[in-house]
Amino acid sequence: MQMGIDLGGTKTEGVVLDRHGKEQARLRVATPATEGYQAIINTIVQLAGQLEKEAGERCTIGVGTPGALSTVSGMMKNCNTTCLNGQPLLDDLQQRLNRPLRIANDANCFALSEARDGATQGHNVVFGVIMGTGVGGGIIFNNQLHQGHQHIAGEWGHNILKQDGPTCYCGQNGCVETLISGPGLAADYQRHGGNQALTAKDIVTLAQQGNPLAEAAMQRFFDHFGRALASVVNLLDPDAIVLGGGLSNIERLYSEGRERVAHYVFNDEFNTPILKNRHGDSSGVRGAAQLWGCDEV
Repeated sequence: MQMGIDLGGTKTEGVVLDRHGKEQARLRVATPATEGYQAIINTIVQLAGQLEKEAGERCTIGVGTPGALSTVSGMMKNCNTTCLNGQPLLDDLQQRLNRPLRIANDANCFALSEARDGATQGHNVVFGVIMGTGVGGGIIFNNQLHQGHQHIAGEWGHNILKQDGPTCYCGQNGCVETLISGPGLAADYQRHGGNQALTAKDIVTLAQQGNPLAEAAMQRFFDHFGRALASVVNLLDPDAIVLGGGLSNIERLYSEGRERVAHYVFNDEFNTPILKNRHGDSSGVRGAAQLWGCDEV
């Protein structure tokens, strides 16, 4: 049995898969991010114990996190759940759970799941995109995860798209994440005179209803998406791209968004599939479980 745990900013979800990838148990609890690091450790340990009890046997465990392990210190880095940064998450969990664990960025877990048995199954080179509260990515070669020399492979969300753009929590200005995440879309709409109470979902709906201010925000959003993803395509030239996160439900991304990517790609054609995820919110936790069937490349 393979257990996956997806440590998110608001929820922590766990699943147990059998050898055929069939789900045997699932639990979801709130992430106590405001209570600090030790509260998060305790939540993961309790969740793992409940899942293992339900599954009826000892499991391998993989954990998807909102950051990555530093190859220098072994501590967590780049987490937007900031209480995790600088903490020995892997060591602490291995000690508390009394077994070796595998940890990877949540976008890597998403990409792995969709490449193994999801929307991009059968494709050799896959780029998985997360567009939600933040923006991340994962790279899969022949069903194997590529984390990179410094565990930052796929982090296209912190490529700088506009030098004079909004300030990002990472300390830079104009990161991709500040422009095509959910909060990024909402903030862009507000900067151009839009209602500050509206979310990205509200703006998408207003645009569909013909609201000119919302539609203008969507056009800027598609252009930013096209420029940002074209740079990935020019570098990686993947066989397929799969979108995840809440914004992956914007159907216009697969038509107008794709057209913007094609406009900026350095080629005479753009025939790379851009696909919607198959497993939805379950991709990350399923990929975390599958880390034990995966070698790094």
